[in-house]
Amino acid sequence: MTKKANGRLDLAKVRNIGVIAHIDAGKTTTTERILYYTGMVHKIGEVHDGAATTDWMPQEKERGITITAAAITAQWTHTLRPEESVQINLIDTPGHVDFTAEVQRSLRVLDGGVVVFDGVAGVEPQSETVWRQANQYHVPRICFINKMDRVGASFQRGLDSIKKRLGANAIPIQFPYGEGDEFKGIVDLMNMQLITYGDDLGTKIERVPIPTDLMDEAVAAREAMVEKIIESDDFLTEKFLMEEEITDEDLRAGLRAATIANRAQPLLIGSALKNKGVQLLLDAVIDYLPSPLEIPPVNGTNPDNDEPQLRHATDDEPLAALVFKIATDPYVGRLAFFRVYSGVLRSGTSVENTTKGKKERIGRLVRMFADRRDDIEEVHAGDIAAALGLKDTFTGETLSDPDQPIVLEKIAFPAPVIEVAIEPKTRADQDKMGEALRKLAEEDPTFVVSVDEQTNQTLIKGMGELHLEVLVDRMLREFKVDARVGRPRVSYREAITQPVRVDTTFKRQTGGSGQYARVVVEFEPLTAEEMEQLEKDKPYILVDEIKGGSIPKEWIKPTFHGMEEAMRGGVIAGYPVIGVRARLVDGAFHEVDSSEMAFKIAGSMCLKEGVQKARPILLEPVMKVEVVAPDDYTGDIIGNLSSRRGEIKGMEPRGEGASSIRAAVPLANMFGYATDIRNMTQGRGSFTMEFEGYNPVPANVQEEIIKGGK
Repeated sequence: MTKKANGRLDLAKVRNIGVIAHIDAGKTTTTERILYYTGMVHKIGEVHDGAATTDWMPQEKERGITITAAAITAQWTHTLRPEESVQINLIDTPGHVDFTAEVQRSLRVLDGGVVVFDGVAGVEPQSETVWRQANQYHVPRICFINKMDRVGASFQRGLDSIKKRLGANAIPIQFPYGEGDEFKGIVDLMNMQLITYGDDLGTKIERVPIPTDLMDEAVAAREAMVEKIIESDDFLTEKFLMEEEITDEDLRAGLRAATIANRAQPLLIGSALKNKGVQLLLDAVIDYLPSPLEIPPVNGTNPDNDEPQLRHATDDEPLAALVFKIATDPYVGRLAFFRVYSGVLRSGTSVENTTKGKKERIGRLVRMFADRRDDIEEVHAGDIAAALGLKDTFTGETLSDPDQPIVLEKIAFPAPVIEVAIEPKTRADQDKMGEALRKLAEEDPTFVVSVDEQTNQTLIKGMGELHLEVLVDRMLREFKVDARVGRPRVSYREAITQPVRVDTTFKRQTGGSGQYARVVVEFEPLTAEEMEQLEKDKPYILVDEIKGGSIPKEWIKPTFHGMEEAMRGGVIAGYPVIGVRARLVDGAFHEVDSSEMAFKIAGSMCLKEGVQKARPILLEPVMKVEVVAPDDYTGDIIGNLSSRRGEIKGMEPRGEGASSIRAAVPLANMFGYATDIRNMTQGRGSFTMEFEGYNPVPANVQEEIIKGGK
């Protein structure tokens, strides 16, 4: 481990990075090579054999995809400068859109990212999503165009798609010597050398002079690189204008500064499967991605007075750590992964969960190696590790020094878009199922469990069919619960389209004192901009505008509770109501007959009446769909998407006689599409989809959904 003489972690020699990309771009293969070259594994495991180190869950091995983000700690020494060695905390993230929350929470705690692109496909839909997520958290990035050995690979096409579709300022610091079957090596533009490999494992790196036939192209590429780096760095621009000499060291420092400031992204190439380019990628992680000392201090608030606070990456400041992931381990129990932003977290000490205001005792601390773990005594500022034994702490919550508390910003997750009913096959499975669902929901913030009050069915909601399929499979394997699953059901929403004023009186006379409450509420739809500012679990605004005490203060909250209950249960078809501003403007009470319950019922009645009068509509989740298939089938694919109420957004060539078709299609019409696309294209087409937003449902379709809901 990289420690200073006093035993503290040398933060300048730490890199917290994530490997992020679209599914099948080669993230896990790249990670496996990183583990091999850093000496963490002695045999390379392949994804297609189900033997990758970070894909350790049975569901990952069988499907050949990454489902859960795996954390690993490794050590790397620079190939050209052996005196430079760093500790890399690496997270291999999923590429499938159903597991996008894993990427979201990983990026929240990482200082840098390696974005992997397919050399043939270039930028793909999930590449855009992870790029946006990295922009949201201001994560500096390196681009790595992988699979340069594949037939149809094109460095220039990949570079153009990164610039065009991501709006990135990608600066190539390498270019390939040959492409596809002819891929022989990598030209290093910083050192003006050709890099080839003397063995199949990629361990014998050979740096040789650039061949004569490649020299003109290399000189032109270096000039373009130098120009872009100078443009991206103010210090170098000034040096250039003053006609001072710019050294290779200046160029590296300038590109590093521009990368950390998110003004540029170094672009590298290789073939992880063929063991080419990964060591140079690790060198670039040292050269261009930030240490914890080079990122801005983390923002938080004091839970006692809501005043903003900052914490710097140093052991000398009070403890502030963010839990970014919960994992259930069948052998040791619940693991909480966390990033320490300031201070030191020691095993055996007491800390405060400031998000909940509860004390927690730190039991064992472990450093993770995919599914293996090593016990450690303490975790320093800037480091990532996991804790065992936390009882009340979950994803997005802060652990801090009890005497100097701070709450760090929580992690925002998308709302689930699909739900299915689930029931145990036997009575013996009943109790076990409840426990299994609770543990899985603790791990995954996008997995929601609820009970349908009308049918008493247990409903599970998630980000897609694969997401729920994997969770049900985990219930069977990890928790030994056999369950039956219903057909997928789309998670619609209800909304209003016009303002309305409703005056509701609830009056009931029974023996003795009765019940009385009157509320006057003005309802209006929220704008799209207002909706973006709201939290997913409260997509509405309730405003108290009572004047003159027409409703006493203690009965305003019950009124709002009644409205919230009615919104959650739905009005026209049983789906949650969103996008409503409700202003409580007037009302009346009775000295004897009014009560909390009366005002709660009045609030509920008022909301239901208001929605019915305000021309209610249903909203449906719409998916951004991208289909890649040979050109021969594009007509059939466009026709099929249109028949599913899809709106075609565009088409572009993908090389080798294939095209990419982009469309927006309602989720309700996408069930079973995987089978259709296989049949239509004789198994040669593939598609990806991700949630785009909610759109109004056409009137004829809305009628059918309302009938079904009732």
